[in-house]
Amino acid sequence: MINNFLNKSKNPLRGALFISGSGSNAEKIIEYSKKIASKNWNPVVIITDKPEKSRAIEIGSSFNIPVLAMDIKKFYNERGETRISIMTKRGQEIREEWTSNLRTELQPYKIDFGILAGFVLMTNITNDFPCLNIHPGDLTVEKNGERILVGLHTIPIEAAILEGITSMRSSVIIAQPYTAGGGGMDSGPILGISTPVKIDFGEHSLNSLISCAEQRPKQRPVGGYKDLLEEIAKKNQELLKVDGDWVVFPQVIEDFAASKFGYDSPETLYYNSEDSWNKISTVEYGILSKQMRTE
Repeated sequence: MINNFLNKSKNPLRGALFISGSGSNAEKIIEYSKKIASKNWNPVVIITDKPEKSRAIEIGSSFNIPVLAMDIKKFYNERGETRISIMTKRGQEIREEWTSNLRTELQPYKIDFGILAGFVLMTNITNDFPCLNIHPGDLTVEKNGERILVGLHTIPIEAAILEGITSMRSSVIIAQPYTAGGGGMDSGPILGISTPVKIDFGEHSLNSLISCAEQRPKQRPVGGYKDLLEEIAKKNQELLKVDGDWVVFPQVIEDFAASKFGYDSPETLYYNSEDSWNKISTVEYGILSKQMRTE
């Protein structure tokens, strides 16, 4: 039996957008939904953990969508913590308290699914309803059965470069609840990937970038390495956002809300095409193309 991730029969569904920064992904998602006049879902609320730094309030005003400002830094500070982290027991307790407050604020909106559109904060609101997340790396790439282009910030793109991979993809997954150490965040079902986006090395050779990685300290400094490899990765992350995120994310959300995705076990994904369920590994989305991948 094929199960639907949403388990909802109502239409249109109610989506919540989560934003930490510029909100460009959220803007593209909302614009796409309006452009196609979606009947499958509506964006009904925007949540931000960084109300002073993100563009959530501006975007909410532009599209007439209410905004919940849930300042995570202020929340931690009020509880005697200067570091916003889940690496300690106290940090985890505060994060769960923040999430509990978020649940209360979200109740009136009757959310069916969430969209993590550049949302940095890890939260177990993912236990309450499915949350789709965009990832700057091709999560179908594996070694010994493990996904290798995982992690935050520019880490997936740096890993791709150091592996000798010459193109990038954005991946859309169903985000999983975080563990005590934050692991497993990129382990969810891969609903969609973008078509390839070529990595721009500029005038630098792969060997020079490998050498740069070898000279790094063992622990990533606060604020990043600020070296050549990170600089190249940031440049490519912006390219991937435009030609990857903005292409695949809006389309996956529309298909997800249309109940195109299903499963019969946690490891087995299906896609409904022409009223027929097809077993897939993921779906590749281009600007004018959509292809089921079965390998």
